[in-house]
Amino acid sequence: MLESMLNAFRAPDIRKRLLFVAFILIVYRALAHVLIPGINPASLNAAGTDNSVFGLLSLFSGGDIRRMSIVGLGLNPYINATIIMQILQTTIPSLQALSREGEYGRNKITSYSRWLSVPLAALQAYGILAFLQADLANNGITAYNTPFSFETYQSWTQIIALTTGSIVLMWLGELITEKGIGNGISFIIFAGIVSRVPATVSSFLSSPDWLELVVFGLVGILIIFTIIFVQEGQRRIPIQYANRVRGHRIYQGGSTFLPLRVNMSGVIPIIFAISILLFPLQIATYFQASSVGWVKDIATGIISWLNTQGPLYLSLYFLLTLAFGFFYTFIVFKPDETANNLRKSGGFIPGIRPGQPTEDYLRRVAFRITLAGATFIALIAVLPMVLAALPMFSNLSAVGVGLGGTSVLIVVSVVVETMKQLEAQLMMRSYEGFIR
Repeated sequence: MLESMLNAFRAPDIRKRLLFVAFILIVYRALAHVLIPGINPASLNAAGTDNSVFGLLSLFSGGDIRRMSIVGLGLNPYINATIIMQILQTTIPSLQALSREGEYGRNKITSYSRWLSVPLAALQAYGILAFLQADLANNGITAYNTPFSFETYQSWTQIIALTTGSIVLMWLGELITEKGIGNGISFIIFAGIVSRVPATVSSFLSSPDWLELVVFGLVGILIIFTIIFVQEGQRRIPIQYANRVRGHRIYQGGSTFLPLRVNMSGVIPIIFAISILLFPLQIATYFQASSVGWVKDIATGIISWLNTQGPLYLSLYFLLTLAFGFFYTFIVFKPDETANNLRKSGGFIPGIRPGQPTEDYLRRVAFRITLAGATFIALIAVLPMVLAALPMFSNLSAVGVGLGGTSVLIVVSVVVETMKQLEAQLMMRSYEGFIR
Protein backbone atom coordinates (compact mmCIF):
# COMPACT_ATOMS: atom_id res chain seq x y z
CA MET A 1 0.00 0.00 0.00
CA LEU A 2 2.80 2.43 0.90
CA GLU A 3 4.58 1.60 -2.35
CA SER A 4 1.42 2.39 -4.31
CA MET A 5 1.09 5.75 -2.53
CA LEU A 6 4.72 6.65 -3.26
CA ASN A 7 4.34 5.67 -6.90
CA ALA A 8 1.15 7.70 -7.12
CA PHE A 9 2.90 10.84 -5.83
CA ARG A 10 5.61 10.40 -8.43
CA ALA A 11 3.01 10.68 -11.20
CA PRO A 12 2.15 14.41 -11.74
CA ASP A 13 -1.51 13.92 -12.74
CA ILE A 14 -2.29 11.51 -9.88
CA ARG A 15 -0.42 13.70 -7.40
CA LYS A 16 -2.55 16.66 -8.51
CA ARG A 17 -5.72 14.66 -7.89
CA LEU A 18 -4.58 13.52 -4.44
CA LEU A 19 -3.62 17.05 -3.41
CA PHE A 20 -7.02 18.29 -4.63
CA VAL A 21 -8.77 15.72 -2.42
CA ALA A 22 -6.63 16.78 0.55
CA PHE A 23 -7.45 20.46 -0.09
CA ILE A 24 -11.22 19.78 -0.20
CA LEU A 25 -11.04 17.77 3.03
CA ILE A 26 -9.17 20.65 4.72
CA VAL A 27 -11.90 23.05 3.58
CA TYR A 28 -14.53 20.68 5.00
CA ARG A 29 -12.81 20.47 8.39
CA ALA A 30 -12.41 24.27 8.44
CA LEU A 31 -16.15 24.68 7.86
CA ALA A 32 -16.79 22.23 10.70
CA HIS A 33 -15.45 24.84 13.15
CA VAL A 34 -17.86 27.55 11.98
CA LEU A 35 -20.93 27.62 14.25
CA ILE A 36 -24.42 28.64 13.21
CA PRO A 37 -25.45 32.14 14.38
CA GLY A 38 -27.24 32.69 17.68
CA ILE A 39 -25.64 29.77 19.56
CA ASN A 40 -23.68 30.10 22.80
CA PRO A 41 -20.81 27.58 22.47
CA ALA A 42 -19.96 27.60 26.20
CA SER A 43 -23.50 26.63 27.22
CA LEU A 44 -23.67 24.04 24.46
CA ASN A 45 -20.42 22.42 25.59
CA ALA A 46 -21.60 22.43 29.19
CA ALA A 47 -24.77 20.60 28.18
CA GLY A 48 -22.83 17.94 26.31
CA THR A 49 -25.95 16.79 24.37
CA ASP A 50 -24.98 13.17 25.00
CA ASN A 51 -28.15 11.29 24.16
CA SER A 52 -29.31 8.62 21.76
CA VAL A 53 -30.64 11.01 19.13
CA PHE A 54 -27.48 13.06 18.86
CA GLY A 55 -25.35 9.91 18.98
CA LEU A 56 -27.10 8.55 15.90
CA LEU A 57 -27.21 11.87 14.04
CA SER A 58 -23.51 12.51 14.57
CA LEU A 59 -22.49 9.10 13.24
CA PHE A 60 -21.80 10.39 9.72
CA SER A 61 -21.09 14.04 10.57
CA GLY A 62 -18.01 13.53 12.71
CA GLY A 63 -19.78 14.93 15.78
CA ASP A 64 -20.23 18.35 14.16
CA ILE A 65 -23.94 18.32 15.01
CA ARG A 66 -23.04 18.37 18.73
CA ARG A 67 -21.19 21.66 18.22
CA MET A 68 -23.97 23.09 16.02
CA SER A 69 -21.54 23.59 13.15
CA ILE A 70 -22.92 24.89 9.84
CA VAL A 71 -22.05 21.47 8.35
CA GLY A 72 -23.56 19.68 11.34
CA LEU A 73 -26.19 17.91 9.25
CA GLY A 74 -23.42 16.28 7.26
CA LEU A 75 -24.58 14.39 4.19
CA ASN A 76 -27.57 12.80 5.91
CA PRO A 77 -30.17 14.74 3.84
CA TYR A 78 -28.47 13.85 0.54
CA ILE A 79 -28.07 10.21 1.56
CA ASN A 80 -31.73 10.02 2.58
CA ALA A 81 -32.77 11.66 -0.70
CA THR A 82 -30.70 9.14 -2.64
CA ILE A 83 -32.29 6.27 -0.74
CA ILE A 84 -35.79 7.65 -1.37
CA MET A 85 -35.08 7.98 -5.10
CA GLN A 86 -33.81 4.41 -5.24
CA ILE A 87 -36.97 3.15 -3.58
CA LEU A 88 -39.15 5.23 -5.92
CA GLN A 89 -37.39 3.70 -8.92
CA THR A 90 -38.89 0.34 -7.99
CA THR A 91 -42.43 1.72 -7.60
CA ILE A 92 -42.79 4.49 -10.23
CA PRO A 93 -42.63 3.19 -13.84
CA SER A 94 -41.39 6.48 -15.30
CA LEU A 95 -38.41 6.59 -12.92
CA GLN A 96 -37.73 2.92 -13.57
CA ALA A 97 -37.65 3.61 -17.30
CA LEU A 98 -35.43 6.65 -16.74
CA SER A 99 -32.92 4.57 -14.77
CA ARG A 100 -32.48 2.32 -17.81
CA GLU A 101 -31.51 5.17 -20.14
CA GLY A 102 -27.83 4.92 -19.37
CA GLU A 103 -25.75 7.93 -18.37
CA TYR A 104 -28.53 10.43 -19.16
CA GLY A 105 -31.01 8.64 -16.90
CA ARG A 106 -28.54 8.35 -14.03
CA ASN A 107 -27.70 12.05 -14.26
CA LYS A 108 -31.38 13.01 -14.17
CA ILE A 109 -32.05 10.83 -11.12
CA THR A 110 -28.98 12.30 -9.40
CA SER A 111 -30.34 15.78 -10.16
CA TYR A 112 -33.69 14.84 -8.60
CA SER A 113 -31.83 13.58 -5.51
CA ARG A 114 -30.02 16.91 -5.18
CA TRP A 115 -33.25 18.91 -5.31
CA LEU A 116 -34.96 16.55 -2.87
CA SER A 117 -32.10 16.91 -0.38
CA VAL A 118 -32.84 20.65 0.03
CA PRO A 119 -36.29 20.33 1.71
CA LEU A 120 -35.10 17.28 3.62
CA ALA A 121 -32.17 19.30 4.99
CA ALA A 122 -34.49 22.17 5.99
CA LEU A 123 -36.90 19.80 7.77
CA GLN A 124 -34.09 18.04 9.58
CA ALA A 125 -32.54 21.37 10.58
CA TYR A 126 -35.83 22.54 12.07
CA GLY A 127 -36.30 19.28 13.96
CA ILE A 128 -32.78 19.30 15.42
CA LEU A 129 -32.93 22.95 16.48
CA ALA A 130 -36.34 22.52 18.10
CA PHE A 131 -35.21 19.33 19.84
CA LEU A 132 -32.01 20.96 21.12
CA GLN A 133 -33.93 23.84 22.67
CA ALA A 134 -36.33 21.47 24.44
CA ASP A 135 -33.49 19.20 25.59
CA LEU A 136 -31.47 22.08 27.01
CA ALA A 137 -34.54 23.61 28.67
CA ASN A 138 -35.10 20.38 30.60
CA ASN A 139 -31.59 20.75 32.03
CA GLY A 140 -32.04 24.44 32.79
CA ILE A 141 -29.54 25.53 30.14
CA THR A 142 -30.06 28.26 27.58
CA ALA A 143 -27.74 28.01 24.57
CA TYR A 144 -29.81 30.17 22.19
CA ASN A 145 -29.39 33.94 22.23
CA THR A 146 -33.04 34.14 21.11
CA PRO A 147 -35.61 31.35 21.76
CA PHE A 148 -36.06 29.18 18.68
CA SER A 149 -39.32 30.00 16.92
CA PHE A 150 -40.63 30.50 13.39
CA GLU A 151 -41.44 34.09 14.37
CA THR A 152 -37.80 35.14 14.84
CA TYR A 153 -35.37 36.09 12.11
CA GLN A 154 -32.51 34.37 13.92
CA SER A 155 -34.27 30.99 13.85
CA TRP A 156 -34.77 31.22 10.08
CA THR A 157 -31.09 32.15 9.76
CA GLN A 158 -30.11 29.05 11.73
CA ILE A 159 -32.24 26.76 9.53
CA ILE A 160 -30.82 28.33 6.36
CA ALA A 161 -27.26 28.01 7.71
CA LEU A 162 -27.61 24.28 8.42
CA THR A 163 -29.36 23.66 5.09
CA THR A 164 -26.72 25.60 3.15
CA GLY A 165 -23.92 23.76 4.94
CA SER A 166 -25.37 20.39 3.92
CA ILE A 167 -25.67 21.54 0.28
CA VAL A 168 -22.08 22.82 0.31
CA LEU A 169 -20.89 19.43 1.58
CA MET A 170 -22.80 17.74 -1.24
CA TRP A 171 -21.06 20.05 -3.73
CA LEU A 172 -17.63 19.39 -2.21
CA GLY A 173 -18.23 15.66 -2.43
CA GLU A 174 -19.12 15.92 -6.11
CA LEU A 175 -15.97 17.98 -6.74
CA ILE A 176 -13.88 15.17 -5.26
CA THR A 177 -15.66 12.63 -7.46
CA GLU A 178 -15.12 14.76 -10.57
CA LYS A 179 -11.59 16.10 -10.07
CA GLY A 180 -10.11 13.81 -7.44
CA ILE A 181 -9.88 10.08 -6.84
CA GLY A 182 -12.61 7.91 -5.40
CA ASN A 183 -16.16 8.66 -4.34
CA GLY A 184 -16.46 12.16 -2.90
CA ILE A 185 -19.44 11.43 -0.66
CA SER A 186 -17.57 8.51 0.92
CA PHE A 187 -14.50 10.71 1.43
CA ILE A 188 -16.53 13.38 3.26
CA ILE A 189 -18.03 10.77 5.59
CA PHE A 190 -14.57 9.22 6.00
CA ALA A 191 -13.08 12.58 7.04
CA GLY A 192 -15.89 13.17 9.54
CA ILE A 193 -15.36 9.79 11.17
CA VAL A 194 -11.57 10.08 11.31
CA SER A 195 -11.84 13.55 12.85
CA ARG A 196 -13.33 11.94 15.98
CA VAL A 197 -10.26 9.78 16.62
CA PRO A 198 -8.21 12.40 18.55
CA ALA A 199 -11.11 13.20 20.92
CA THR A 200 -11.76 9.49 21.48
CA VAL A 201 -8.10 8.79 22.21
CA SER A 202 -7.93 11.78 24.56
CA SER A 203 -11.03 10.57 26.41
CA PHE A 204 -9.46 7.15 26.89
CA LEU A 205 -6.09 8.52 28.04
CA SER A 206 -7.80 10.57 30.76
CA SER A 207 -8.48 7.26 32.60
CA PRO A 208 -6.58 4.56 30.70
CA ASP A 209 -7.04 0.82 31.15
CA TRP A 210 -4.40 -0.81 28.99
CA LEU A 211 -5.81 -4.34 29.29
CA GLU A 212 -9.12 -3.12 27.87
CA LEU A 213 -7.23 -1.30 25.11
CA VAL A 214 -5.31 -4.45 24.11
CA VAL A 215 -8.47 -6.59 24.02
CA PHE A 216 -10.43 -3.96 22.12
CA GLY A 217 -7.51 -3.44 19.73
CA LEU A 218 -7.32 -7.16 18.96
CA VAL A 219 -11.07 -7.20 18.30
CA GLY A 220 -10.66 -4.15 16.04
CA ILE A 221 -7.88 -5.81 14.02
CA LEU A 222 -10.02 -8.93 13.65
CA ILE A 223 -12.97 -6.81 12.49
CA ILE A 224 -10.83 -4.95 9.92
CA PHE A 225 -9.45 -8.23 8.57
CA THR A 226 -12.96 -9.69 8.34
CA ILE A 227 -14.29 -6.56 6.60
CA ILE A 228 -11.58 -6.70 3.93
CA PHE A 229 -12.01 -10.46 3.49
CA VAL A 230 -15.79 -10.25 3.03
CA GLN A 231 -15.76 -7.01 1.00
CA GLU A 232 -13.43 -8.64 -1.52
CA GLY A 233 -15.37 -11.91 -1.54
CA GLN A 234 -17.09 -12.88 -4.79
CA ARG A 235 -19.12 -15.74 -6.15
CA ARG A 236 -17.98 -16.20 -9.74
CA ILE A 237 -20.69 -17.77 -11.91
CA PRO A 238 -19.23 -19.24 -15.13
CA ILE A 239 -20.68 -17.86 -18.38
CA GLN A 240 -20.22 -19.54 -21.75
CA TYR A 241 -20.73 -17.78 -25.09
CA ALA A 242 -21.52 -19.76 -28.23
CA ASN A 243 -20.12 -19.01 -31.68
CA ARG A 244 -22.01 -16.16 -33.34
CA VAL A 245 -22.48 -15.30 -36.99
CA ARG A 246 -22.66 -11.60 -37.87
CA GLY A 247 -22.98 -11.01 -41.62
CA HIS A 248 -20.15 -12.91 -43.25
CA ARG A 249 -18.10 -13.14 -40.05
CA ILE A 250 -18.06 -15.87 -37.42
CA TYR A 251 -17.21 -14.69 -33.94
CA GLN A 252 -15.56 -17.30 -31.76
CA GLY A 253 -17.35 -18.03 -28.50
CA GLY A 254 -15.56 -17.91 -25.18
CA SER A 255 -15.97 -18.30 -21.46
CA THR A 256 -15.98 -15.73 -18.71
CA PHE A 257 -17.67 -15.34 -15.34
CA LEU A 258 -20.32 -13.18 -13.67
CA PRO A 259 -18.92 -11.83 -10.35
CA LEU A 260 -21.49 -11.49 -7.55
CA ARG A 261 -20.10 -9.74 -4.50
CA VAL A 262 -20.92 -11.19 -1.11
CA ASN A 263 -21.71 -7.70 0.16
CA MET A 264 -23.43 -5.95 -2.74
CA SER A 265 -25.30 -3.46 -0.55
CA GLY A 266 -22.31 -1.85 1.20
CA VAL A 267 -23.32 0.23 4.23
CA ILE A 268 -26.74 1.21 2.85
CA PRO A 269 -28.60 -1.30 5.10
CA ILE A 270 -27.05 0.30 8.17
CA ILE A 271 -28.18 3.76 7.04
CA PHE A 272 -31.70 2.42 6.49
CA ALA A 273 -31.74 0.81 9.94
CA ILE A 274 -30.48 3.96 11.67
CA SER A 275 -33.11 6.09 9.90
CA ILE A 276 -35.91 3.77 11.01
CA LEU A 277 -34.69 3.65 14.62
CA LEU A 278 -34.06 7.39 14.74
CA PHE A 279 -37.62 8.33 13.78
CA PRO A 280 -39.42 7.14 16.99
CA LEU A 281 -36.59 8.55 19.10
CA GLN A 282 -37.01 12.00 17.57
CA ILE A 283 -40.80 11.94 17.98
CA ALA A 284 -40.51 10.74 21.59
CA THR A 285 -37.94 13.41 22.41
CA TYR A 286 -40.29 16.16 21.19
CA PHE A 287 -43.07 14.88 23.50
CA GLN A 288 -40.82 14.27 26.51
CA ALA A 289 -41.48 17.81 27.76
CA SER A 290 -45.27 17.48 27.34
CA SER A 291 -47.50 18.70 30.15
CA VAL A 292 -49.79 15.67 29.68
CA GLY A 293 -48.63 13.00 32.10
CA TRP A 294 -49.36 9.86 30.09
CA VAL A 295 -47.84 11.36 26.91
CA LYS A 296 -44.67 12.25 28.81
CA ASP A 297 -44.50 8.76 30.34
CA ILE A 298 -44.84 7.05 26.94
CA ALA A 299 -42.17 9.28 25.42
CA THR A 300 -39.81 8.64 28.34
CA GLY A 301 -40.44 4.90 28.03
CA ILE A 302 -39.63 4.86 24.31
CA ILE A 303 -36.39 6.74 24.90
CA SER A 304 -35.47 4.30 27.67
CA TRP A 305 -36.34 1.20 25.59
CA LEU A 306 -34.41 2.45 22.57
CA ASN A 307 -31.24 3.21 24.49
CA THR A 308 -28.34 2.69 22.08
CA GLN A 309 -26.75 0.17 24.46
CA GLY A 310 -29.99 -1.57 25.42
CA PRO A 311 -30.93 -5.09 24.27
CA LEU A 312 -34.06 -3.95 22.40
CA TYR A 313 -32.19 -1.37 20.34
CA LEU A 314 -29.35 -3.76 19.52
CA SER A 315 -31.81 -6.51 18.51
CA LEU A 316 -33.83 -4.18 16.28
CA TYR A 317 -30.62 -2.75 14.81
CA PHE A 318 -29.42 -6.25 13.90
CA LEU A 319 -32.74 -7.41 12.42
CA LEU A 320 -33.37 -4.21 10.44
CA THR A 321 -29.84 -4.23 9.03
CA LEU A 322 -30.28 -7.88 8.00
CA ALA A 323 -33.66 -7.19 6.36
CA PHE A 324 -32.51 -4.09 4.50
CA GLY A 325 -29.42 -5.97 3.31
CA PHE A 326 -31.72 -8.26 1.32
CA PHE A 327 -33.94 -5.37 0.23
CA TYR A 328 -31.17 -3.21 -1.21
CA THR A 329 -29.26 -6.11 -2.78
CA PHE A 330 -32.23 -7.06 -4.94
CA ILE A 331 -32.67 -3.40 -5.92
CA VAL A 332 -29.07 -3.30 -7.17
CA PHE A 333 -28.98 -6.81 -8.66
CA LYS A 334 -31.96 -7.82 -10.82
CA PRO A 335 -31.86 -11.54 -11.77
CA ASP A 336 -34.54 -11.11 -14.46
CA GLU A 337 -32.63 -8.35 -16.29
CA THR A 338 -29.32 -10.21 -15.97
CA ALA A 339 -30.82 -13.43 -17.38
CA ASN A 340 -32.44 -11.49 -20.23
CA ASN A 341 -29.17 -9.72 -21.10
CA LEU A 342 -27.31 -13.03 -21.12
CA ARG A 343 -29.88 -14.54 -23.47
CA LYS A 344 -29.69 -11.57 -25.86
CA SER A 345 -25.89 -11.67 -25.99
CA GLY A 346 -25.79 -15.42 -26.60
CA GLY A 347 -24.42 -16.31 -23.18
CA PHE A 348 -25.55 -19.09 -20.88
CA ILE A 349 -24.58 -20.73 -17.62
CA PRO A 350 -23.30 -24.29 -18.23
CA GLY A 351 -25.92 -26.78 -17.15
CA ILE A 352 -28.67 -24.13 -16.84
CA ARG A 353 -31.17 -23.40 -19.59
CA PRO A 354 -31.50 -19.77 -20.74
CA GLY A 355 -34.55 -17.75 -19.71
CA GLN A 356 -36.56 -18.50 -16.58
CA PRO A 357 -34.26 -21.32 -15.29
CA THR A 358 -31.28 -18.93 -15.44
CA GLU A 359 -33.25 -16.26 -13.60
CA ASP A 360 -34.24 -18.73 -10.86
CA TYR A 361 -30.66 -19.94 -10.53
CA LEU A 362 -29.27 -16.40 -10.20
CA ARG A 363 -31.93 -15.55 -7.63
CA ARG A 364 -31.05 -18.61 -5.53
CA VAL A 365 -27.32 -17.85 -5.65
CA ALA A 366 -27.89 -14.16 -4.84
CA PHE A 367 -30.11 -15.12 -1.88
CA ARG A 368 -27.50 -17.45 -0.41
CA ILE A 369 -24.56 -15.07 -0.67
CA THR A 370 -26.70 -12.13 0.50
CA LEU A 371 -27.63 -14.10 3.61
CA ALA A 372 -23.93 -14.32 4.45
CA GLY A 373 -23.21 -10.70 3.47
CA ALA A 374 -26.18 -9.19 5.31
CA THR A 375 -25.45 -11.22 8.44
CA PHE A 376 -21.86 -10.01 8.29
CA ILE A 377 -22.94 -6.34 8.03
CA ALA A 378 -25.37 -6.72 10.93
CA LEU A 379 -22.76 -8.37 13.15
CA ILE A 380 -20.11 -5.76 12.31
CA ALA A 381 -22.59 -2.97 13.16
CA VAL A 382 -23.73 -4.47 16.46
CA LEU A 383 -20.67 -6.30 17.84
CA PRO A 384 -18.61 -3.25 18.97
CA MET A 385 -21.72 -1.74 20.59
CA VAL A 386 -22.33 -5.01 22.46
CA LEU A 387 -18.72 -5.04 23.70
CA ALA A 388 -18.94 -1.38 24.72
CA ALA A 389 -22.10 -2.13 26.74
CA LEU A 390 -20.29 -4.76 28.83
CA PRO A 391 -19.10 -3.55 32.27
CA MET A 392 -15.53 -4.70 31.58
CA PHE A 393 -15.34 -2.28 28.63
CA SER A 394 -17.06 0.67 30.30
CA ASN A 395 -14.10 3.01 29.69
CA LEU A 396 -14.21 2.26 25.97
CA SER A 397 -17.93 2.90 25.49
CA ALA A 398 -17.15 6.02 23.48
CA VAL A 399 -15.05 3.93 21.14
CA GLY A 400 -17.80 1.37 20.76
CA VAL A 401 -20.45 3.93 19.87
CA GLY A 402 -18.44 6.71 18.24
CA LEU A 403 -15.99 4.49 16.35
CA GLY A 404 -18.08 1.36 16.13
CA GLY A 405 -18.48 -1.24 13.44
CA THR A 406 -20.35 1.07 11.08
CA SER A 407 -17.57 3.65 11.17
CA VAL A 408 -14.86 1.01 10.77
CA LEU A 409 -16.73 -0.51 7.84
CA ILE A 410 -16.93 2.87 6.09
CA VAL A 411 -13.29 3.78 6.78
CA VAL A 412 -11.94 0.44 5.63
CA SER A 413 -14.16 0.40 2.53
CA VAL A 414 -13.06 3.91 1.50
CA VAL A 415 -9.37 3.08 1.98
CA VAL A 416 -9.63 -0.21 0.04
CA GLU A 417 -11.57 1.35 -2.85
CA THR A 418 -9.17 4.31 -3.04
CA MET A 419 -6.13 2.03 -3.16
CA LYS A 420 -7.81 0.01 -5.92
CA GLN A 421 -8.35 3.15 -7.98
CA LEU A 422 -4.76 4.29 -7.40
CA GLU A 423 -3.45 0.92 -8.55
CA ALA A 424 -5.72 1.05 -11.60
CA GLN A 425 -4.43 4.52 -12.48
CA LEU A 426 -0.83 3.36 -12.08
CA MET A 427 -1.45 0.26 -14.17
CA MET A 428 -3.03 2.35 -16.91
CA ARG A 429 0.01 4.63 -16.96
CA SER A 430 2.29 1.58 -17.20
CA TYR A 431 0.37 0.30 -20.22
CA GLU A 432 0.47 3.74 -21.82
CA GLY A 433 4.24 3.83 -21.39
CA PHE A 434 4.54 0.34 -22.84
CA ILE A 435 2.45 1.29 -25.90
CA ARG A 436 4.53 4.39 -26.52
